[in-house]
Amino acid sequence: MIHSRPKPSTFIALGLIVLVQIFGLVYILNHFATKRTFGLVIYLIATVILTLVIVLLLVKMMAAYKFITISKDSIITRLPLRGKTTTYSLAEVLVWEEETVITNKREFKQLTIVFEDKTSFTISNHEHLNYEEFTKHLSKKLPKKRVIAGKNPKT
Repeated sequence: MIHSRPKPSTFIALGLIVLVQIFGLVYILNHFATKRTFGLVIYLIATVILTLVIVLLLVKMMAAYKFITISKDSIITRLPLRGKTTTYSLAEVLVWEEETVITNKREFKQLTIVFEDKTSFTISNHEHLNYEEFTKHLSKKLPKKRVIAGKNPKT
C-alpha cells in the first residue's frame, strides 16, 4: 500500500504565516484602540486585508488536509475534516492526469484522479508525501486511463 498525505512542512509554514498575520491584526487593532495615529481608513483597509488573507490561508490549509491510499486493487480517499472515507476499486477510475509546470527552475507536478461518481482527487509533489511512488503505481496499474495534456480522453 502506498499512502500519500500532506507534508508536515507545508502546514508548519502556512501555520506560521497565519500566526504572523494574526499577530499583525491584533497589533493593528490594539494600535487603533490605544494610539490612533493613522486615519480610520488605514485601520479599516489593513484590518480587512489581514482578515481576508487569514481566512483564505485557513481555507487552503483545510482543503489540503486529505489523504489517499492506493493498494493492488483499490484506492481509499480520506477527508478527515469532513469525516468522509471513500473506497474505490481501480476499475472505478475514469481518468487520471499528471500535469507538470516548471517555475523558478523548480518542477511542480500535480496528479488528478477522476472517479466514476464524478469526484476528483488532486495531490501535488510539493505538498504531499510519496507522490512519485503513487504516480508510478498508477502508470503500472492504469496506463490506458491516463490522459496526456492536450489530448482528449477516449470516451
